[in-house]
Amino acid sequence: MRAVTIDGHDGRVTDHRTAPAHPSDGVAEADDGPARRGDVGRQVVVLVGSLVAIAGAFVGSGAAGGEDQTEVGDGALAADATLVAPGQPAFGIWSVIYTGLLAYAIWQALPSRRADPRQRRVGWLVLASMLLNAAWIGVVQADLLALSVPVIVVLLVVLAVVHVRLVRSRPRGTVEAVVLDGTLGLYLGWVSVATVANTAAVLTAAGYTELGLGGEVWAVLVLAVAAGVGVGLAVHGRGRLAIGAALAWGLAWIAVARATDDPRSTVTAVAAGVAAAVVVVATVALRARREAARRP
Repeated sequence: MRAVTIDGHDGRVTDHRTAPAHPSDGVAEADDGPARRGDVGRQVVVLVGSLVAIAGAFVGSGAAGGEDQTEVGDGALAADATLVAPGQPAFGIWSVIYTGLLAYAIWQALPSRRADPRQRRVGWLVLASMLLNAAWIGVVQADLLALSVPVIVVLLVVLAVVHVRLVRSRPRGTVEAVVLDGTLGLYLGWVSVATVANTAAVLTAAGYTELGLGGEVWAVLVLAVAAGVGVGLAVHGRGRLAIGAALAWGLAWIAVARATDDPRSTVTAVAAGVAAAVVVVATVALRARREAARRP
């Protein structure tokens, strides 16, 4: 950018040049003026949406009397259903994500956040992600496994758009960095892994177990794509740790599951472990580079 000013005391022209920065290196945005009519409505429905998502999770856990998600469709979504299914402990990350979503919903409902440009930019999309998550649980509970794939794909796209919008500016303070960027980063990273596992489970349940390839070859290719997605997200977000952590968590538990549980596959376990390591190295390296670039 170039800005030209005229010094008042002698009329000289001063040329100020600034180099463009990466969006995520920008300063936090100022408020976009006074609150608008839709701001309060957005805050309220996002808060309600978080409660809907948590209620959906309660139903999906089987605590409300229905089937646990892993038991639906003769165990199509169980940890041992496919080669790329994460081990059962991996799903504990949902507790962290739901807690973060509730914290975000409460935080964004504060009067001080009403006119926040970042909330205006992503609030409705975060609401959509929470409702899509609840819809996915409802679809699976209704034993409509084939429909679960398009639902989770749309959820992934929505979270990707949220990511793109968030990296345009930096959060204002630690609380925002944790409850918004951190939570949505974990959400995106985990749903990336879940989309792979969900799609593989539905294809396997439908009888398309290898798509013309050997089972292990297919698994390695899928894991390579997941690693590529993780690297791409690390590059775009310049090392956002939450995304890389969630992706690596899911991939690591695929490695553990294939090494210790049926269906056992050393090839898949090694591929998943390598994929997790690639995501971690890429994320940490880009984060370190970003922090170094910020230093004078």
